[in-house]
Amino acid sequence: MLAVSALIANQLLAVLPEPELARWLPDMEHVEMPLGEVLYEPGSRITHVYFPTTSIVSLLYVMEDGASAEIAVVGKEGIVGISLFMGGESTTSRAVVQSAGQGFRINARLLMLEFTRGGPVLHLLLRYTQALITQMGQTAVCNRHHSLDQQLCRWLLLSLDRLQSSNLVMTQELIANMLGVRREGVTEAAGKLQEAGLDQVPARPHHRAGSGWAGAARMRVLRGGQA
Repeated sequence: MLAVSALIANQLLAVLPEPELARWLPDMEHVEMPLGEVLYEPGSRITHVYFPTTSIVSLLYVMEDGASAEIAVVGKEGIVGISLFMGGESTTSRAVVQSAGQGFRINARLLMLEFTRGGPVLHLLLRYTQALITQMGQTAVCNRHHSLDQQLCRWLLLSLDRLQSSNLVMTQELIANMLGVRREGVTEAAGKLQEAGLDQVPARPHHRAGSGWAGAARMRVLRGGQA
């Protein structure tokens, strides 16, 4: 069985009181979350909720013609599956792993039992939901008013903030799906970043010292999903 200390790799779980964590422990599963794995499709019934630790999950809105665009990113700071406790058993978005890693999951029914208890779990999940809605609003404004280059930079920083390492390896196709643009547009935007020397972007901007950066994150954009 997992130890309580293992769960704190997810920042949301880390701030829960120990009695709540101890109740969840027997039912919490440690899972691998491979790149491209679809956790939910629009309209699908939520059977589990996920707490990423070293993985990152993208939430995408899918149009009737199959086109999609990312509306939010969830990593070690959050939970995937908020529709469950916001009034519905199904989700309106697609949840797909955009950066491989690990996480925890728990049965949706058990989480709802905790939510209806009230107390710390209810308040924490509602506060996180507010933060996620804020991120969705910021994404909508960025998509409307910013260039593709700016959208790509914002997306990269959102992803890097949620990674333990300073390396981000993505395919052009996946980035295009996240941003809701053609792959050729991603190729051009990534090329501009590389020409400007910005394929190495600051992993932690607040660590800037003098004219250099204390840490840099290497972005590798792969063609056709091949290294």
